[in-house]
Amino acid sequence: MATTSILPTYQRYVNGIPIISTGRKTLRLREKYVVVLILVSFITICIGTVFFLPEFRSSSIHSAYMHIRDAGSDLLLPPPPQDQEGNVLRHNDVNNNDPHRLVDRAKLIEKIHQDLEKERQKNLKENQDKAQVEKPQYNEPQSSSPPPRNVRSKDARNELIISNAADDTANLIGNDIIRDHPGGPGTRGGEPSDPVTRERRNKIKEMTKHAWDNYVRYAWGENELRPISKRGHSAGIFGKSTLGATIVDGLDTLYIMGFMDEYKIGRDWIATSLSLDQSNSEISIFETNIRFIGGLLSCYAMTGDVMFKEKADQIAQKLLPAFNTPTGIPFALINLKTGISKNYAWASSSSSILAEFGTLHLEFVYLSHITGNPVYKEKVDNIRNILYKMDKPQGLYPNYLNPKTGRWGQHHMSIGALGDSFYEYLLKAWFQSGNEDSQAREMYDTAIEAMENKLLQTSKSGLKYFADMKYDRLEHKMDHLACFAGGAFIYGAQDYSWSKKEHYTQLAKDITNTCHESYSRTATKLGPESFRFTDNTEARTLKQNEKYYIQRPEVIESYFYLWRFTHDPKYREWGWEAAQAIEKHCRVENGFTGLKNVYVLDSPKDDVQQSFFLAETLKYLYLLFSEDDLIPLDSWVFNTEAHPLPIKGKNVAYKESS
Repeated sequence: MATTSILPTYQRYVNGIPIISTGRKTLRLREKYVVVLILVSFITICIGTVFFLPEFRSSSIHSAYMHIRDAGSDLLLPPPPQDQEGNVLRHNDVNNNDPHRLVDRAKLIEKIHQDLEKERQKNLKENQDKAQVEKPQYNEPQSSSPPPRNVRSKDARNELIISNAADDTANLIGNDIIRDHPGGPGTRGGEPSDPVTRERRNKIKEMTKHAWDNYVRYAWGENELRPISKRGHSAGIFGKSTLGATIVDGLDTLYIMGFMDEYKIGRDWIATSLSLDQSNSEISIFETNIRFIGGLLSCYAMTGDVMFKEKADQIAQKLLPAFNTPTGIPFALINLKTGISKNYAWASSSSSILAEFGTLHLEFVYLSHITGNPVYKEKVDNIRNILYKMDKPQGLYPNYLNPKTGRWGQHHMSIGALGDSFYEYLLKAWFQSGNEDSQAREMYDTAIEAMENKLLQTSKSGLKYFADMKYDRLEHKMDHLACFAGGAFIYGAQDYSWSKKEHYTQLAKDITNTCHESYSRTATKLGPESFRFTDNTEARTLKQNEKYYIQRPEVIESYFYLWRFTHDPKYREWGWEAAQAIEKHCRVENGFTGLKNVYVLDSPKDDVQQSFFLAETLKYLYLLFSEDDLIPLDSWVFNTEAHPLPIKGKNVAYKESS
């Protein structure tokens, strides 16, 4: 029995026969305590997990459950599709043979989108209720430092889910169908059916890609590109700051043209690197507004990406100290670090410039509406009211106004440099408001009537042009900048009675024809900075310092508007002439450059690729060769830098903050 003596006390088997222990049959008291303690601990852990860990009680679990429940049978995956012989189809075959799959997928994505939107609105309302307890002061600058890269809000995660799902569906559908983003209608597509026009549009895309890729290669993060020197460039309007002007200015062009990889790279740079906090140099209020704030707001309107709105708000806050003058008319320049602002010394005893302080309205009004911060709209409404009440010499607006005294400076009137975009914004503010801003329309109508009576001239050969006036004396010169007027006049004519509409439509055609002549009468077929009219010269430059071409868009801009409203094919032909001239004379190996003398074929190059070349010139060319449903003019209005902004009441992208 020696074997039995070493066996354990529980039942076991030896050669298939059960062996019964002769030892005790119950647990000792200490062992019972251990078992009970283990059971109690296990139950406590289970209960604590459910009731005490926040991750298991958060609304995200409930939301996920609700989304799955509501999706219902849409989430049930069918067996792999097979052909008639029982073979499993490849991914591409599924897309081609089962159109219902795309519809079901789209329905599921839309359902998830709706559920997440409901949850977002609920969270937004709760946050707003809490915010009422302690409301932030509008005038306090907000921090513009970029958020940590790995931190995302719940809304951002939801947007990422929707974006990934939507991209998935887009890949299933294919690249031939381009969907509009919910942010705004008509921001993509516009493919022309005519093969010649389509080929020309594709050429403009190729030119844009050449300009952008070389900026990325040689000047990424810099303001502009020097394509011959292969390095960055910064104009005086940006001070010494490196602000990535080409990225911000050209981003909506990339989006409209469908360059999504390039767009995403630019978008991410803006999110992580665009900041004006550390800049210790003076920059232009006007240029910062139309290029940076305008560009960011356009991207926000087209994509719905709130990052763009927040960046625009941060930059606008940086500009507000410039409005701290006795009249509220802002200075021209501001030091972003110190907030100290001033005017140009050369501007008629340090006056503010009409085209600069008068070209803030579109961006500031829209920014107030989407942020709920009234300060921006209040600033520009004050400017408008001052100008509305002031006496105008001969009904005209001088180009200079002293921000301290509220009096006009030198009586120099022009629809070109120093005055141009002020008149443009009067008209466009009317359209942006959904035809509610009657003050803007009244000021525009009376201004162009006075300009027609005092400044409009006809050359010996019948060319119409707008002269400048200096102290009641005409200077028979027209700037390239003034060539926007052709597009503006036909745009504004749409709301006139029939006879007045016909009058201003014809005037628009005449002015645009004169600007085209300034191009066709040069060796390069590109227009000079200014052109003059004398007894012996028409639409040509006489001064050496006016012969340059810096990729300006105004002539092509008018071609675009005249095409949209008349569909006369000559405007597309004129635009193509300009595009070919740019390609031939301005394109270099590493980008595009301006010319120093448009009257010689082998003109010296200025070695600068302007940010507005992508923002305006190439964009207007692309739209000229696109169908009218791309950025339709009944729901979008362009700022003076060609950044599309939504029209109130006619575009879902005009979302006012509640």
